[in-house]
Amino acid sequence: MTAVPYLALIASVLALLLAYYFAKVVLRADQGTDLMREIGEAIREGAMAFLRREYRWVSVFVAAMFVLLLIVPIDGRPAASFAYLMGAVLSSVAGFIGMRIATAANTRTANAARQGAAKALPLAFKGGAVMGFSVAGLALLGISINYLLWVKWIGVDQAFQVVAAFGLGASSIALFARIGGGIYTKAADVGGDLVGKVEAGIPEDDPRNPATIADAVGDNVGDVAGMGADLFESYAGSIVAPVVLASLLVPVFLEGDSLAGSFGDAEGLLMYPILIGALGMIASIIGALFVRGREGRSLSGQLHTGQYVAMALTVVFAIVGTLVLFGGSPTIGSYELSAPIFLAFTIIVGLLGGWAIGFTSEYFTSEHFRPVKGIAQQSETGPATVTIEGIAQGKLSTLPAVALVVTMIGLSYLFGGLAFGEAGDVIGLYGVSLAAIGMLAVTGVIVAVDAYGPIADNAGGIAEMAELPPEVRGVTDSLDSLGNTTAAVAKGFAVGSAAVTALALFKSFSLTAGDQVFLDINDTAVTIGLFLGAMTPFIFAALTMSSVGRAAQAMIVEVRRQFAEIPGLREGEPGVKPDSRRCVDISTQAALREMLLPGGLAVVLPLVIGFIDVNALGGFLAGAVVTGFLIAIYMANSGGAWDNAKKYIEAGAHGGKGTDAHAAAVVGDTIGDPFKDTSGPAMNILIKVMTIVSLVFVPAFL
Repeated sequence: MTAVPYLALIASVLALLLAYYFAKVVLRADQGTDLMREIGEAIREGAMAFLRREYRWVSVFVAAMFVLLLIVPIDGRPAASFAYLMGAVLSSVAGFIGMRIATAANTRTANAARQGAAKALPLAFKGGAVMGFSVAGLALLGISINYLLWVKWIGVDQAFQVVAAFGLGASSIALFARIGGGIYTKAADVGGDLVGKVEAGIPEDDPRNPATIADAVGDNVGDVAGMGADLFESYAGSIVAPVVLASLLVPVFLEGDSLAGSFGDAEGLLMYPILIGALGMIASIIGALFVRGREGRSLSGQLHTGQYVAMALTVVFAIVGTLVLFGGSPTIGSYELSAPIFLAFTIIVGLLGGWAIGFTSEYFTSEHFRPVKGIAQQSETGPATVTIEGIAQGKLSTLPAVALVVTMIGLSYLFGGLAFGEAGDVIGLYGVSLAAIGMLAVTGVIVAVDAYGPIADNAGGIAEMAELPPEVRGVTDSLDSLGNTTAAVAKGFAVGSAAVTALALFKSFSLTAGDQVFLDINDTAVTIGLFLGAMTPFIFAALTMSSVGRAAQAMIVEVRRQFAEIPGLREGEPGVKPDSRRCVDISTQAALREMLLPGGLAVVLPLVIGFIDVNALGGFLAGAVVTGFLIAIYMANSGGAWDNAKKYIEAGAHGGKGTDAHAAAVVGDTIGDPFKDTSGPAMNILIKVMTIVSLVFVPAFL
């Protein structure tokens, strides 16, 4: 068992080496014409400048939390502060690496598109895979080092609370990266679309539009750095949650007997989540090598090949790894692990559940299926009916998502109990926590496929701004349309895992609080907490949506001003260029300013409620998890459906570009932008941040 953390270290190093190899492949590719290089450099400068400024702002929050963890009476001081800092730093490093390569891959993908999709797709995937394997590799590296350092080598008291602090550090970066990046990208996108496509009647990504460069920058800061930080936190949390839960269950297994620092046979339960993380990482590395461009095959099939290979290998590895780790069928206190194979089944349930949630997201957001075609059909009667249908389909999409999550929780609970020969509450919930690891075991490939999307989107913008032939833009549009769907699938994985991980963290919270927490619905404090928790995701969504609206308004005013005051800009006269830097600066300032209130809300609310009444905090977390999950699914799928309905029309359906139907679809897409890229994706981080803050600080509350 002691070899498991070292296996995880090896797997994380292999992932980082693969990221390095893919980065070298991307950087060796040709960037194309001088104009393409110039545009790409402007995007890269804007993205990296924003990331540096965002990290400076967030570092103030991280420093404040570091000090708070030092002075507040929580378990594991002062080690928890340093574990928290490590989580924040590694998440930031992953975002920086991924952003650097993604902004280098966009021009190279646009140039490769001149030779067809078979050349462009694998290059865009490799650019995204740098982010994917940096995220997964650094997260697993951090967890392994924290486990070895605090648990095995130093033996810190309450060491597993220290490991939880690592997850809190990752969550802090994810929260602000997701909110700030989402506000940035949608301010530019909404402002540019409303003035450019709707008012001026010029194409998307037209070089005359001053907001075009800011929009391209936003794709990277929101959908590369933001999603990368999101899934870094999700992946780390999915492993941390069952490790912490198992550490709290050990006294239950041994009926209160002290272990004197040695977990004996119970150590396998602590090692198992880390083992699955390592095996899933190896499977992801192998799967990523299967993504190659081939003529005559569907783009979706080629892109998802790596994910399917990784999933299949993870199933095999999980079964073999479980049998090897628990081959002796240990007895833990009065509980006998009589059928360890059922623990592998919980991993498989999570893996298949994550895939199924992703598929339902694809069904509701892909132009190949009825929901998006129905929204496109409604465009013929105007933007009002487009909006109504998009909202309806988004809300309807919560039905299969909830059904899948409930089924996954029920099955993993059952299998967790069967592994010990009984389906007790304590044992079953350990199985539920393992399902979250199953969902994110192939995180490297999931993030790679997701980060592919903004690279393809940027490639299309560069093709338009560099005035490449229409057939090149046709190739990039096909890649971009697929990217919208893959983004919805990745959001499905992230949101689904958030619900399951939050449940495990919630159980850890109640176990840590002991008999001082009674989550009785008849308790007035719990009822008050439920209402406050259910309200919080709505307030959070309102704040982030309003932030996008204010930032977009400033962008609209600036784009209109430039069209009015720069002679020949709107007409496209030779040599006349917009002031793109001004638009980049507007988005940057708005994002940094507007992210503070909703980001701070996620941390401050559970602290305030927890210090007033711990039972109210329990109700608060329960309400927030349920409504946050539903809002996340609804907003992400509505936004994705509106976006692809617009692209479906632009491909020629219902009259194509320039028609009233297209104008109506553009309005729907504009409404959907903050739905799918700002408010919706931030929900899963919100519910996990609030839960893990509560877990880490519960000793202080008591």
